[in-house]
Amino acid sequence: MEADSRTRDAIEEHWRASERGDTEAEHAIYAADAILDYPQSGERFRGRERISAQRGGHPADRHFTVRRITGHGSLWVSECVITYDGVPSYSVSVMEFTGRHVAHETQYFAAPFDAPAWRAALAEPMPGRTIAGA
Repeated sequence: MEADSRTRDAIEEHWRASERGDTEAEHAIYAADAILDYPQSGERFRGRERISAQRGGHPADRHFTVRRITGHGSLWVSECVITYDGVPSYSVSVMEFTGRHVAHETQYFAAPFDAPAWRAALAEPMPGRTIAGA
């Protein structure tokens, strides 16, 4: 239980550091030889230095809102909204830990979309949200 609490704290600090633009603290969670995969673009970044360099070079104004963190042991998932120049992107980050560091992260991104009218009677808004109509 103590290890899970420590891991969760490290993930929370990673996202706080991402939000404040503290590159060093943001990437302290990664092992030196960590791998970061972006399946939608087919890109793989190998090593903490390359992971940090590709994020540090991002031209957009970015903000991070964590919606949920869940996990246990070596596998943890963060659901986030990452806003790029005011445009939200919904993200799921799957982190696999070896000891206290991320050995492999896979990050998925999705753009928001309008809810179809045919299922309006079945849905309710998520907490803190409104349903975007088509």
